[in-house]
Amino acid sequence: MTIALRRYEADNIPADHTQLLIDVHADAYRGQADDPFVQRFPWFAKHWTSRPGYSCVMAYDEREPVGYCYGAPLEDGREWWRRHMPPPADTSTFAVSEVMVRPDWRKRGIAEQAHEALLAGRGEALAVLYVDVTHPRVQAMYEGWSYRKVGEHRPFEDAPLYAVMVRILR
Repeated sequence: MTIALRRYEADNIPADHTQLLIDVHADAYRGQADDPFVQRFPWFAKHWTSRPGYSCVMAYDEREPVGYCYGAPLEDGREWWRRHMPPPADTSTFAVSEVMVRPDWRKRGIAEQAHEALLAGRGEALAVLYVDVTHPRVQAMYEGWSYRKVGEHRPFEDAPLYAVMVRILR
């Protein structure tokens, strides 16, 4: 197995990119396909890929897409961490929306590789992400990647309760 990482920015997204995100997500959640929240992922993927500054690192095992990490900068004043911690001097924030690896490729470091490649060279001062509070092992993984939990938030009515996690980039 040789994993190759490919970066996609708003100006070089392939035509099938959003569908690849949806397909990898569907495989990752194949046991939860009936969950209404999981079923809404195509909307989220289209929303994020259309955001200004969207960036994605896709992991491939030869030609097979096996995982990804993507996100986009947040607008000043709309950062997820604002109600949970005092603002630093530089509030520029990159939101990591999804880190996903298909089940057959998990526990090989692919998620961390894609995540680190996504954040490498970012100009923002902070990275932020949500983690479902019912997944403490995932939260611990992000803590191992230098994130810290600053609070909890439910972004909309039927969303899970999330840990708000922040990482200082510079």
